[in-house]
Amino acid sequence: MTFVPLSAPHLSGNEWKYIKDCLDTGWVSSVGAYVTRFENALADASAAPHAVATTCGTAALHVALLVAGVKPGDEVLVSSMTFIAPVNAISYANAIPVPVDAEANHWQMDVDKVRAFLTNDCELRDDRLFNKISGRRVAAIVPVHILGHPVEMTSLMKLADEFGLIVIEDATESLGSTYFDRPVGGIGHMGCYSFNGNKIITTGGGGMLVTANETWAKKARYLTTQAKDDPQEYIHHEIGYNYRLTNIQAALGCAQMELLAGYVERRRDIHAMYRSHLSDISGIQFQAEAEGVRSNFWLTTIYIDRAQFGMAARALRQVLKDAQIEARPLWQPAHLSPAHQDAFKLPCPVSEDLFANCLSLPSSSSSSDQDIARVIQVIRHAAGH
Repeated sequence: MTFVPLSAPHLSGNEWKYIKDCLDTGWVSSVGAYVTRFENALADASAAPHAVATTCGTAALHVALLVAGVKPGDEVLVSSMTFIAPVNAISYANAIPVPVDAEANHWQMDVDKVRAFLTNDCELRDDRLFNKISGRRVAAIVPVHILGHPVEMTSLMKLADEFGLIVIEDATESLGSTYFDRPVGGIGHMGCYSFNGNKIITTGGGGMLVTANETWAKKARYLTTQAKDDPQEYIHHEIGYNYRLTNIQAALGCAQMELLAGYVERRRDIHAMYRSHLSDISGIQFQAEAEGVRSNFWLTTIYIDRAQFGMAARALRQVLKDAQIEARPLWQPAHLSPAHQDAFKLPCPVSEDLFANCLSLPSSSSSSDQDIARVIQVIRHAAGH
């Protein structure tokens, strides 16, 4: 029986050609033409004038927070329903995460709850925002576009402008998604992408920071290259980081970017197949796609009502595993993470409900229709259909 992975790399273009070029020319390290080419491709894809390549998406988020002026002890709002990386990045900056609950329809950061926190629990002093309960400055917002679907950015950007906050989009799962025809990642003050092996395109490991602010882009490039003020005399006036992407990885990324549009279409087709063949089953719900949104559907994820379906999400995961099909629950919400018990706690009941009852299904753009049909068959059988 063939194994069906959750989200596998899809290497079907010029990857071998471009990597061989790096090897043939000896340009294999952290400088080279492919790094610049890859940065330009991401700048174009995000409609942001500047892009800075990094070793991973977490590194991009860390540097973005530093560039945004987040200081030790500051608070940063972040989606509670997320992979842990952006919450970790906030801690790398010695700041305090403030996890915000998801909304129930699209499972993204609830902007109404952001508004309530900023309006009711915070106050402006000398043009800076402070949490009235903790006394700490609130400096930034990191909305995480989970599963490829964008956060409601229009209202969020208005709030950020009203309260003087920097918005750093975590677009690590949403490359190729759009929000009212605007590329996700290029809407906030900065955006960050990941190219891990399970993302919609991959460089094996890698990330990118994009922004319209040239000063910030220069600062990000400075920090990611060990903050070299004089590279000949090795003078450094600030603490920098070795966050540089290699030319080999960038070459892989250039080949992948050439196929991005097709990868997005295939994942949308896979989502449509699941929705078409599973929507009639009692107890299965799909993430809604908001008006004006075009999601890349990085991972098609279903919500399972145990009482109606007759089986919990994790029990269905085991059934799929027994059939050599990979599926996984969503991430433990950040406000519940033992690693982040110092976070400022807000109630996040929707995130907890999604964690308990959601299951992500195989969504690789390289998966065949037969692969997806097999997943559907196993789920329908488990439901007694």
